[in-house]
Amino acid sequence: MGRHDDFSKRAAVHSAEEPWVASPMAGVDRRMLDRIGDEVARATTIVRYAPGSKFSSHVHTGGEEFLVLDGVFQDEHGDFPAGSYIRNPPESSHTPGSEPGCTIFVKLWQFDLADRTHVRVDTGKMRFVAERDGVEVMPLFHDAREDVVLERWAPGAEVTLDASGGMEVLVLEGAFTEAGEVFRKDSWLRLPRDSRSTATTGPEGARVWIKRDHLREDPRAPAV
Repeated sequence: MGRHDDFSKRAAVHSAEEPWVASPMAGVDRRMLDRIGDEVARATTIVRYAPGSKFSSHVHTGGEEFLVLDGVFQDEHGDFPAGSYIRNPPESSHTPGSEPGCTIFVKLWQFDLADRTHVRVDTGKMRFVAERDGVEVMPLFHDAREDVVLERWAPGAEVTLDASGGMEVLVLEGAFTEAGEVFRKDSWLRLPRDSRSTATTGPEGARVWIKRDHLREDPRAPAV
């Protein structure tokens, strides 16, 4: 079950236009962005929890990273409202669900398997910092393998997308145009390593989630 599994190519998904597909758990649906593998997969997905839905307790052997897009995500570690950025490292476990319902952007099996660092960030309590003309940045996570941030792009900005180590961009608010294609809320763009592009925002600007430098090596399906 592969999708956009050739990481040498640019990939784009306008997920708001995609149908929801049922997961193996009742009440939990998903929109796949990229995927290598079968039900156990290296995957990037938007997942929707219906009110009152939940998964049974499980271990994330390959780690799980997610951003809450709306609603409130819940597990035994707490309630995480929209804007929460979470990293559950390999071998961590939880029982995820949502009484009010929620939508999350989630990445599975994309960690260094030796990583044991838990990250829980409430971006609603953090500030953006001006970095360069038309761009403000909120750092979320950084190590030797990757850099994860939120960025806020000013109206009419031209933003260089330096994907020397690969890059993914998810639109949270606003819109931008890249390579003649318009990216609006919930649109996702992946650029291959050793590439470079330009994003141009419209009159409302844009707020985006970005991961850089994580595609320096070719991704592979989980060895399970």
